[in-house]
Amino acid sequence: MRVVVDTNAFLLPGQFGIDLFSELERLFGACEVRTVREVATELEGIARGRGRDAAAARLGLTLLSRCTVEEAGPGRPSADARLADVAARDGSIVVTSDRGLRDSLLARGIAVVSMRGRKRLELIRG
Repeated sequence: MRVVVDTNAFLLPGQFGIDLFSELERLFGACEVRTVREVATELEGIARGRGRDAAAARLGLTLLSRCTVEEAGPGRPSADARLADVAARDGSIVVTSDRGLRDSLLARGIAVVSMRGRKRLELIRG
């Protein structure tokens, strides 16, 4: 099983105390956790700020070390576009709490893992 993690999913541990990797293991057992360079860049930008989101992003950057990071795609696509492309190409599941991205992925038939009840993640099939 392959999952691709969005920026806001890396913020969940710092914002809500969700153990991202334990939740993914609970849902799928062993899985390959990946992300894209554009997500890493977004996290780095948020981490340079102040406040709770910046602190959550710094924690997210430490979690990033446990993932495979795909290098940036051609052109300058958004992180959301790259995540959708990678998921469609590889049959991956996308981990995100971004409602717009989630709905777009589900419309394309791409499964999504999203936050449920502020403490757990759930799988939603498209």
